[in-house]
Amino acid sequence: MGWFSRKKESPPAFPAEKYEPVLRCSICTGEQVACMREREGGKLREIMLIRDEEDLERFRKLYGVTGEIRKIY
Repeated sequence: MGWFSRKKESPPAFPAEKYEPVLRCSICTGEQVACMREREGGKLREIMLIRDEEDLERFRKLYGVTGEIRKIY
């Protein structure tokens, strides 16, 4: 192992009963950001920028998201 190697970090846990996965989308530019939304307060926590289908699949795999992801404009 090298001196400056990085440790693999696991993504932060978001319990399904408190958070739901959503895509925050821009109407003007089409930019999409994967977020976790608090079910009670509605606060968004940005996770990653979605540039293509590979990024979306990586987000799904990291957080165990199945089914349709709701879009928020």
